Amino acid sequence: MDCIFCKIVEGTIPSAKVYEDEKVVAFKDINPEAPVHIIIIPKEHIESVREIDENNALIVSHIILTAKKIAKDLGISESGFRIVNNCGKDGGQTVPHLHFHLLGGRDMQWPPG
Repeated sequence: MDCIFCKIVEGTIPSAKVYEDEKVVAFKDINPEAPVHIIIIPKEHIESVREIDENNALIVSHIILTAKKIAKDLGISESGFRIVNNCGKDGGQTVPHLHFHLLGGRDMQWPPG
């Protein structure tokens, strides 16, 4: 498989990891959109939210709990943060591996400005 995020999980592509457990890896985004911009991915290759079903749905709640922990560890929990998932080409997904962006460290008002 030629998936950049799978290669990060395998360790064949380096990343600035901030968290890892048996189910997920979290690392700093190489093109951050905020002072804190972390990517959280499942170790299992799941292409997008469209592939979430009864057999793998618990990974999403694990990712959300992981994002909450990382936000606290990085000091953005109290001020607030954003968790984003892009699904499919028109949804802005550029890597075909389920991932969530944890963004914070600045005012995250919508629309961005």
